[in-house]
This record gives sequence, structure tokens and C-alpha cells, in this order.
Amino acid sequence: MNAYTSLVALGDSFTEGLSDDLPDGTSRGWADLVAARLAVETPGFRYANLAVRGKLVGQMVDEQLAPAAAMRADVACFAGGMNDVLRPGCDLAEVTAHITRIADTLAESSGRLLLFRVIDPSRRMRGSTRLLPRVNALIATVDALAERHDAVVVDLFSSRVFDSGRLWAEDRIHLNAEGHRRVAEAVLRALGLPPEFDWDEPVPPSPAAPWHERALADLRWVRRHAAPWIGRRLAGRSSGDGRAPKRPHLAPFD
Repeated sequence: MNAYTSLVALGDSFTEGLSDDLPDGTSRGWADLVAARLAVETPGFRYANLAVRGKLVGQMVDEQLAPAAAMRADVACFAGGMNDVLRPGCDLAEVTAHITRIADTLAESSGRLLLFRVIDPSRRMRGSTRLLPRVNALIATVDALAERHDAVVVDLFSSRVFDSGRLWAEDRIHLNAEGHRRVAEAVLRALGLPPEFDWDEPVPPSPAAPWHERALADLRWVRRHAAPWIGRRLAGRSSGDGRAPKRPHLAPFD
């Protein structure tokens, strides 16, 4: 196993760690968990997380790429594109061009590039089957870039474990603490660290709720999560507007 001394992570809410909340209200997430394990393995380990919720890949190019490349970290993690493909007017050619630019730049500036085959939304989110051609295009782009740069690829798309609602937060969009814990273990395994548990182990199914409880849960979801999301889209706003990265500098990880 390589002794990784530094890691920088780029992306959106998935990498920021949204819905894996600490007692003080800050987000933890899979990238923090990976950094914590690597810090145990390597004293003096340094970590930066530039991810901000709601970001599109074009914004990642504009706001995150240059700072990340300048850090010249041992490992550069990039995940992005799902916020783009969820939008009706998605320009897929532009999205894949941005992803290619990010991967090419990070591969040149970092010791090891780590990419993700995204979680398949079509098996979990109602009405998301229409997104599958776009998701497949993202995965094909990642696969081609991984081959070009000999990158580490974390394959979440092929796993069925994320079909379970028990790994998702109330908003049904972001992973909960257990979901992030499993992604972190998948990343660590891909980086060559010995396993601590089986991240792909199936989750026991939840007991079936009565139909009226499911209907009430759907109504709460629309009011608390779906309606505000639609409102931001119509207003041209994002949940990440004005928000700074939680770890903007490559610094020792406590």
C-alpha cells in the first residue's frame, strides 16, 4: 500500500458530506472519513475539501480546479455531474468536456486521481429512468478518463446496496451517515487499504409501513424538500450560493 500523505477532494454535496451531520451542525461525509483513516496510517497527513453543495461541473472548473491543482496532493478525488444531469436543459457534451478538463488537470498535478462511477438513480428514484442515458454517458466518460490516466475508480453504480432507503437521508437525494460510511470504505478499499467491513453488504429491508404513513411521508417530502428545490431552480439559485468550502486549504487533519 502507498503511504498517502495528502488528499484534496472536489465536487458537490456528495463530497461535502451533506446529511452526515455532526452535533455542531457541520457536515462530515465520506471524504472526511477517508482522511481520518489515512491520517491514522500516516502522521502529518494533510487534507482539503473544496466541494460545495449544488455546484455544477462548470462551476467546479471555475472555482475548485485551480486551487486543487496547485496543492499537488498525493490523491485528488473528483465526483460531479449529477446536479447537471438532473436539469432539463443539460448540455451533455459541455458537461463531459468539463469533467475531462478536471480529470486531465488533476491527473497531471496530483500523484493519484480517484474518480467515481456514480450511484444509479434509476433503481431508487421514481421517474428517474429518463436520466439513465445521461448517467451512462457520465460513466462512459469516467471509464475512458480512468483508462487514460490509470486512475483509481470507485464503482458505486454496480452496487445494489444503495437501492436501500436506509442509506439515504429524509430528502431522498443525499446519503445519510451510514451511506457515507459505506462510500468511505469503498474509497479506502480502492486505494489499497485493508478492509474494515464489507461496504457492499446488503442492508436488511425496512418493515413495510401502512399506505397512509407512506402518503404522509411523501407529502412531507414534497413540502420540505421537493418544493424548495423546484423554487430554487425556477429562481436560478443554488443551495451553494455564497457558501465557502469547509476545508479550503491543504492542512493537517485532526
